[in-house]
Amino acid sequence: MEAINYAVQIVLTGVTFYFFIISLFGFYRREENYRLPPSSRFAIVVAAHNEERVIGELVKNLHELNYPKELYDIFVVADNCVDSTATIARDNGAQVIERFNNVDKGKGYALEYAFDKIFNSGVEYDAVVVFDADNLVTPDFLLIMNARLLKGEKIIQGYLDTKNANDTWITKSIYICYIITNRFWQLAKYNLGLTCALGGTGMCLSVDVLKRYGWGMTSLTEDLEFQTKALLNNLKVSWAHDAKVYDEKPLSLMQSCVQRKRWMQGHFNVAGRYIGKLTREGIATKNFVMLDGALYLLQPFIWLFTGVGVISNLVTRPEQILDKPQWAVAGFFIQFFYFGLGLAMERVKPQIYWWLIFYPIFALTWIPVAYVGFAMRKNKEWNHTLHIRDIKHENLQNLYLPVKAENRKAG
Repeated sequence: MEAINYAVQIVLTGVTFYFFIISLFGFYRREENYRLPPSSRFAIVVAAHNEERVIGELVKNLHELNYPKELYDIFVVADNCVDSTATIARDNGAQVIERFNNVDKGKGYALEYAFDKIFNSGVEYDAVVVFDADNLVTPDFLLIMNARLLKGEKIIQGYLDTKNANDTWITKSIYICYIITNRFWQLAKYNLGLTCALGGTGMCLSVDVLKRYGWGMTSLTEDLEFQTKALLNNLKVSWAHDAKVYDEKPLSLMQSCVQRKRWMQGHFNVAGRYIGKLTREGIATKNFVMLDGALYLLQPFIWLFTGVGVISNLVTRPEQILDKPQWAVAGFFIQFFYFGLGLAMERVKPQIYWWLIFYPIFALTWIPVAYVGFAMRKNKEWNHTLHIRDIKHENLQNLYLPVKAENRKAG
């Protein structure tokens, strides 16, 4: 147990140091110019399964985007719906693609079906933008994506935010997690020239890339699979910090664990199939971006190691933990201060800082979720997350101080 403990500590220390070094590059932002003429034509695709409570507000929101209406179309994929999702989406002006398939279930299959229909519709699009049915979107989203496409970027991830952050301690914890990830991981990796992570929603995908390499994503984490497949073809995911998408988060710990279990199942599955390929290709071509991508695939295994580390410490060094609680207290305050810097750079309201108290508790729940996800990694059954918060875009709580998206210089 002592040997296992030391081995785990070495691995965790190395990975933590690597992540910390990357996070330092999130302390600055490049000056962005979005004042490029709107010219890209977008197909907005919304994957929806029994989303009658939220789909109407999203479609209304999308019709109000600050972008020429003739340059984008809204498609809602009503996937195996038995409610009024298709009717509500159609009544609000979306083009509805209905799909019924009781064998191939899940968002990946729904998107594949929609892309095929759209690409064979006779209308030429420059890019596809993917949203989830529970989302709300900032008005300049397409303007920003248009500018990025004109600059040559092919796969772009928007900023993932939370539309119901103030509901429970779980949503507050998830909100903190997303803010920290957006600043210290996504933005930092973009600044370093590494590939960023696709988040499943708020994704802008160039049509020529989709047609050249296909979608074909059928895992429980189709976004991670596509990002990995793209990286193997030397295509990086870029990051648009001002293109914000507001996502509904689970209200309870149990709902959150079920959702994250699915993510872990998909992550383990993709890692098992691609981590060797990425590592070998990265070494053969001396491509550090691929090696970094391979390390990202290892993240769920890090949670497994963390669980082993906690158990081995309790078994071999219980007296040290009890005799020196000051180390845990010091670690908490260091984390509180460092993550607080991330919140400050994102200009959140002062009361949000207190939500950092919940974050370490929530973070620990990833350990059992990772073990369950690993045990069920071969199970591809899709579990739908119920969405009920039909918040209007104009009524979103203003968690940030007002910041203009166009031509801003980052702080």
